[in-house]
Amino acid sequence: MLFNSFEFMLLFLPIAVIGYFLLQKVNENFAKLFLVGMSLYFYAYFEVKYLLLIGVSLFTNAFIGQQIIQKINQKTRKVFLIVGLVFNISLLGYFKYSDFFLDNINTLFGTDIPLLKLLLPLGISFITFQKIGFLVDCYKRELTNFNFIDFCLFVTFFPQLIAGPIVHHSKVLPQFQDESKRSPNIENISKGLYIFGIGLTKKVVIADSLAQWADFGFSNVNQLSTTDAWVSSLAYTLQLYFDFSGYCDMAIGAALLFNIILPINFFSPYKSLSIQDFWRRWHMTLGRFFTQYVYIPLGGSRKGKIRTYLNLFTIFLISGIWHGAGWTFVIWGVLHGLAIVIHRLFKNLGGKMPKLIAWILTMGFVHVTWVFFRATSVEDALTMLNRMFNVNYLHIQTALIQFRPETLTGVSIMDNLIYSICNLFPFQVTGDHFNFQTILYLAIGIAIVLFTKNSIEKLESFHPKPIYAFALASMFILSLMYLNRVSSFLYFNF
Repeated sequence: MLFNSFEFMLLFLPIAVIGYFLLQKVNENFAKLFLVGMSLYFYAYFEVKYLLLIGVSLFTNAFIGQQIIQKINQKTRKVFLIVGLVFNISLLGYFKYSDFFLDNINTLFGTDIPLLKLLLPLGISFITFQKIGFLVDCYKRELTNFNFIDFCLFVTFFPQLIAGPIVHHSKVLPQFQDESKRSPNIENISKGLYIFGIGLTKKVVIADSLAQWADFGFSNVNQLSTTDAWVSSLAYTLQLYFDFSGYCDMAIGAALLFNIILPINFFSPYKSLSIQDFWRRWHMTLGRFFTQYVYIPLGGSRKGKIRTYLNLFTIFLISGIWHGAGWTFVIWGVLHGLAIVIHRLFKNLGGKMPKLIAWILTMGFVHVTWVFFRATSVEDALTMLNRMFNVNYLHIQTALIQFRPETLTGVSIMDNLIYSICNLFPFQVTGDHFNFQTILYLAIGIAIVLFTKNSIEKLESFHPKPIYAFALASMFILSLMYLNRVSSFLYFNF
């Protein structure tokens, strides 16, 4: 069940909210159990067979967490922590990396070991990090008590279950225990619907529209001209932001309906003036997790410059591997690790540069490395980059220019309307009849990410007024015109 589906917005979400607050009047634990049940149903809707997996994982981690808290002997506590970490990492490794490992073994040694072709359980990467953080904090005695119902709710709460934001127990568990949050709050409901509407518009109006050109380009890299390659890669750069930040906005909005505040995950990352600044604005909860549970335990910046640079590089290498089982993700992580180290060296040497140049270098690097993130193979990524930067492809007969979204299935009402209007305004690029619709969506995307307030800034200035009600209604009506081409979120694959 997707956030951007009628069954979620019109059935599941209202039932979950109404049922939760009605049961709060009867018994707090009944309400929590109901919400856990609804969250597990939400998860099972995608793949019911993995419901047992998440159930076993919940019981195992809760048991290990209790043992770590209750035991006095430090060695015993450490053994339980190691068992818990190995259990969680092994589950993630088995489902996410088995085929990657076997495929590389076959390539390296010329063997023919059959691949397992396992279906990746949704949300396993995010859930794994939340459980690791929980166990580590039990060991550090930052968490000294919890009950099983609250733990299950912390892990399975459906707004953040599939693709984050990565939540920390210290930020979520107290909210579910707060008596002041057990009744509906009109302000939170208004804010929740408002930011949910922003996220929905980001996803179905902008991200899914840009996906048409990104998917076509990355599926046909050998046919692209230089113009095509830049259009396709730029479409993906924008698509990824609007898709993932749109999901996070919708998650924050859905959680607010229950009076739960989820952490911010994006804050205008494409306005960044350095690669370090970019990672302070992009997937912020992932950055906090790596800082708290990887970077600091490795020594952080306390053990000299060389060790600091190595620790920084290690974080981004792990980040690349975490994102996907493929050499493209490893390369992406390595490139970002090298970039953050070079930036730190430049900064330590007192280097400065004009803001415009800093932005161009930062976003140029981010844009180019997204090619590895999106491509299905290293070969395709290198081909795409070659098409982007090799002037020999500048004037070839293009493929993307002649592509029309109406050739796809699931085209929305608005796609057809915009296509008809844009056909009246042909735009010339290098002598070819360029699709004005492409320019329109790219221009809208660029204008939003560079020149408007982000959704969090809009939420902070929100007040229940008629103008916001009109804006919300407009966003939902516009989004409804795109909903006949419902697609999953990109980060569901991670």
